[in-house]
Amino acid sequence: MSNYLSQSWLINRRHALQAMGTLVSLPLLECMIPLRAKESATATPKRSAFIYLANGVHSLNYQITKPGADYQFSRSLSPLEKHRQVITPISGLHHPGNLGWHHNCISTWLTGGKLGPTDRNTISVDQKMAEITAQHTRISSLEVALTDVSLAWTADGVRLPAMRRCSEIFASMFEEPKNGKTAQRRELRRKGSVLDANLEEVRQLEKKMGTEDKGRMDQYLTSVREAEIRTRRADAWLDTPLPSVSESDRKRTNRDIADTKAGDYFRTVYDIMVLAFQTDVTRVATFSMGGEGNAFAIPEIGITESRHQLSHHGGDPGYMEKLTKYDTFAIEQFSYFLTRLAETKDFSGKPLLGSTMSLFGSGMSYGHSHGNANLPLVLAGGSDLGLKHGTHLDYNQGHFSGYQLDKPSQHYGLCSRPANTDAHMSNLLLLMAQRMGVEIDRFGDSNKVVSL
Repeated sequence: MSNYLSQSWLINRRHALQAMGTLVSLPLLECMIPLRAKESATATPKRSAFIYLANGVHSLNYQITKPGADYQFSRSLSPLEKHRQVITPISGLHHPGNLGWHHNCISTWLTGGKLGPTDRNTISVDQKMAEITAQHTRISSLEVALTDVSLAWTADGVRLPAMRRCSEIFASMFEEPKNGKTAQRRELRRKGSVLDANLEEVRQLEKKMGTEDKGRMDQYLTSVREAEIRTRRADAWLDTPLPSVSESDRKRTNRDIADTKAGDYFRTVYDIMVLAFQTDVTRVATFSMGGEGNAFAIPEIGITESRHQLSHHGGDPGYMEKLTKYDTFAIEQFSYFLTRLAETKDFSGKPLLGSTMSLFGSGMSYGHSHGNANLPLVLAGGSDLGLKHGTHLDYNQGHFSGYQLDKPSQHYGLCSRPANTDAHMSNLLLLMAQRMGVEIDRFGDSNKVVSL
């Protein structure tokens, strides 16, 4: 997609720091970088997608027990068998414990942060990637979530908003403003004026604030700053032609959850993500299939209970079976996403799957105990970025006496306490960030880079 912007919206870093006062220490922001800055390494865009499944899995039916290339797919993961050569199931990674509220698992899945009741989160890996990819795309990153709780967090610990309705997501990327570009630009600049006025008021209040108020205002300023950046970007991109979308793709992506079955909705979200990558509208996307406390039921496969309810099965055979069906259903939809990436070509004629890394998983393993060890994770795609797949990567090996799926309490313990305390999930996030071109040697609580 070509970009012929005037770049009149670029701001000076020193000016930004003066305008923000001393409350926020600004990183190099995207609005300070000329659009279409020189691409690194290859001309083919690098892309990443992150898909979150709430409340862990029924780990007895999910766990793959044999490491290496000749592993056997478990019942829940069987829909991915046709993608064996382009995926890596991963066992044994864990995240830091989250104090005070177990539902923080979704909040730290992509940050690797350790949250207590008063702690502030850190930047999520998707936003770390977006810092370098956003200069090339209409939308810096795409956040989709069934419950408006996105996976994305800014550097100052503010959660980015998410969209839910597919029609609205599609319109934000591929449709002209309803009232025309002139009206849209007027509204965006009015919004920018309001944001400037807010910052002026903050400068007046700054000297009167105590430590706690300054902390709260810091988060507020971050939200204002993010809104300002996105507003300026939206204004700048108004004069860039929208990518063309075929009629078949329009029909494929015009289904909302209120109008259709859950499977259709999931596949529609995946279709939108594929289309966004194909047209280079964005290169980073996250999709949360519900929050830890409110992931919805799926009546079309006989599940009328919420996923949260099923995860607290307490050994009930009926709930355990339904949780397995839910897991398998969600993984079937992820398999559809990989198929779409494999069959869709980018502008160079190569399948999107080769240039797109996709991580599927959860921030807990056994939902009943809210354990955040032995996390269920599958990394797919990205062969053009140097990833090699086809094996089960198992960090439990050599640190325990073997999987004991016939002894549930033993296995559930493995899902609550890491067998390998050095195997941090942040090591995997660090690998993905580096393959996207992010120049960092640490992320979250990482202690090394995953070899893949």
